[in-house]
Amino acid sequence: MDKIENQLSERAQHLLKLLVEKHVEEGKPIGSRTLARESDMKLSPATIRNVMSDLEDLGLIHAPHTSAGRVPTAKGYRFFVDTLMSVKSLKKSEVDNLYQSIQGDDSQQLMSSTTDLLSGLTHMAGVVTLPRIDYSAWRHIEFLPLSDNRVLTIMVSNDHDVQNKVINTTRKYSQSELEQAANYLNASFTGKSLQEVRQSLITDMQQTREDMDRLMMDAIQMAQRVFEDDGPGDDYLIGGETNLMTFNELSDVERLRGLFDAFSQKQDILHILDQCQQASGVQIFIGDEAGYKVFDGCSLVTAPYSVDDQVAGVLGVIGPTRMAYDRVIPIVDITAKILGSALNPKI
Repeated sequence: MDKIENQLSERAQHLLKLLVEKHVEEGKPIGSRTLARESDMKLSPATIRNVMSDLEDLGLIHAPHTSAGRVPTAKGYRFFVDTLMSVKSLKKSEVDNLYQSIQGDDSQQLMSSTTDLLSGLTHMAGVVTLPRIDYSAWRHIEFLPLSDNRVLTIMVSNDHDVQNKVINTTRKYSQSELEQAANYLNASFTGKSLQEVRQSLITDMQQTREDMDRLMMDAIQMAQRVFEDDGPGDDYLIGGETNLMTFNELSDVERLRGLFDAFSQKQDILHILDQCQQASGVQIFIGDEAGYKVFDGCSLVTAPYSVDDQVAGVLGVIGPTRMAYDRVIPIVDITAKILGSALNPKI
């Protein structure tokens, strides 16, 4: 983008900024007469047409169909976001409302209220990945015997989050044995993060069998089975998808069908969100930058949220490339910080 910036005069950058802002506001192609009237630069429509021609040659704007006006391209939006945009800070009252809106007795309710909040504030689709279980805090575990060699585990993390899982064991355990195993694990791990518990289980299993009695061995083996296949960020919640139908640029039936299929199949979006989780701060994908054709014409603004200073997930907003980035970015950024605070285990 530095190369493009060097090719654009201050006047051209000002007109591009104005064109993007007017198009975001009005949702229609912007003509030279509108720019002449709004620019306060006392330029003739002919001069502005020349500047717009230069911007079009650089691939920053284009004319849809036979319209005399111009709209930004994905490349134009990227230049605007990286170089021309000024992010609008949220008012204190707005931040306070965000804190009050993200409420819930457990992580699932917090996730749901967060997606509702993001979609409600932006009138687009809000998305949030479920928190990585690794960074929850161990509170309590119980084992209940089932038929054959199966055991139902009930694990409580943080203050209210409950995870049920059926595990297969190498032999049948009595209720008494399961209670002893649970008591041992609760005494050993209550208050620790599940990431610490995982690491401790690995360390304990490296001890020789002579150093560990049968109760400890059974308890640790069952606990390890509880954690099997619990990959990070394996699901997400999305809300406000129907908001996307209100944008003319996304209202084509085939385009909407492709988007909603992607939402339901999840794989593509999860791949994008996983990339965001590996980065720090707000990430913005505009148009084909997401790497999936179905998201052409869309933008995704995301930010990771953290628990105990560790990234636990990511949230964001999905909408058309014609979005008010200066407004959406601080909403996403602050919401991520508030969600992380709400999820932070209080030990």
